[in-house]
Amino acid sequence: MKAAELRGKNPAELKTELDSLLRAQFSLRMQNATQQLTNNSEIQKVRRDIARVRTLMAEKATT
Repeated sequence: MKAAELRGKNPAELKTELDSLLRAQFSLRMQNATQQLTNNSEIQKVRRDIARVRTLMAEKATT
């Protein structure tokens, strides 16, 4: 997910996106714990997306 895509969203949409990313992260962590996860790089991608969303939410909150 690109930051440019996220900048066009309003705070409510960003919150929804963050919730879905957190659920995805939890799911990936559980798959990793049960050794069902085949692509470990997915965890890192989701973590970075969560950081992007949180950064943009902070930017919009101060503006």
